[in-house]
Amino acid sequence: MEDLEFYTEEKALDLVLGQKGTPERDQYEENMHSFLVGEAIKQARQSKNLTQEELGKLIGVQKAQISRIENGKNLTLSTLAKVFKAMGISAKLEIGNLGKVALW
Repeated sequence: MEDLEFYTEEKALDLVLGQKGTPERDQYEENMHSFLVGEAIKQARQSKNLTQEELGKLIGVQKAQISRIENGKNLTLSTLAKVFKAMGISAKLEIGNLGKVALW
């Protein structure tokens, strides 16, 4: 029987998408981070028993925009700040040598 080789996630991504710093890999990682942020927003919304429509009304957008946000699309710092503020979530970012920055 042939021996199977196991790969770490990092090695698999290197083989399929290229090394870190290549356009394909950077795009994948950016999309993945956006997806995970959107998923976190969705889970927070659900934990507060809000519908997409209700959250949309709180920040002044349509339900479809909330859906896009939860799918990792149209994510900007101003949008994130509005969403977090509407749900009463405090958010801080650590930005290199600038230190911690509060979104609101």
